[in-house]
Amino acid sequence: MHSRERHVKWVLMAPALLILVGTTLYPFLYSFITSFRFWRLTRSPHPGGFVGLENYIRAFGDAGFWNSVWVTVFFTFISVLLSMAIGLAIALILERATKLNTFMKSLLIFPFAMAPALKGYSWRFMLNPDYGILDAMIDAVFPFMSDVVWLGEPYWAVFWLAMTEIWGWAPYIALVFIGALGSLPRETINAARVDGANTFQVFWYITLPQLAPIIIMVGLLKTIFSVKMFDQVVTLTGGGPGRATETLNYYVYNQGFKFYDMGYASSLAYILVTTMFIFAFVYVRFLMKGEQG
Repeated sequence: MHSRERHVKWVLMAPALLILVGTTLYPFLYSFITSFRFWRLTRSPHPGGFVGLENYIRAFGDAGFWNSVWVTVFFTFISVLLSMAIGLAIALILERATKLNTFMKSLLIFPFAMAPALKGYSWRFMLNPDYGILDAMIDAVFPFMSDVVWLGEPYWAVFWLAMTEIWGWAPYIALVFIGALGSLPRETINAARVDGANTFQVFWYITLPQLAPIIIMVGLLKTIFSVKMFDQVVTLTGGGPGRATETLNYYVYNQGFKFYDMGYASSLAYILVTTMFIFAFVYVRFLMKGEQG
């Protein structure tokens, strides 16, 4: 009877497993093999011979690759730092249980729920120098910046690309911090206030250290998503101006689907996968350590 039940379980799971293998495992292994081969679609529709580590060695001598790494690091640093800071600030403001705060909390999930590609299109429209509402608001407050083409300046383009991530992630992070703040023991905070600590001292010496595990976990998770960010690059900047916003993920896409160098694109993709694996490994280990503690 138990043997029959086990067989039934596998039969029921078989369609899902076949789809998973066909859409995930097979492409994953095939691209790994391709990363060690020479294959340009402009020359042949079929993979060429094996070239060993040549594609990987080429990557580390490629100025375009290192530019994409720098852009990714710079973008990740801005988006993670500001998302965490703004999210924590929102959480501290909305921590108290009032009707207005409850209503505001319910709205925080909407920016995060918006499709990433739509975020890029929306911000591109708002930053348009001819009819963009955000551009008009900035020009009204800071008239000396009225001639700035936001997506035409390299550093401003990276900044606004990061802002599309911050706008979506900061409210979600705020919800995580609100839940964490609600679980903190009030005894230590009340004791600090009795001892004469002001609001900043309570936050800096009591609240922030107790939030440290949550801050680290959320920071690692946000870093993983920032490193693999792609959609907003396509819809907001297209990697420009020049290569100012060409992130590593977008660079892989260009090599594969613009220049049709599938072997090189596969090796770049696995460099990205390795980076993501390291972050994921650290995240999971920290999460398991926290649960065991």
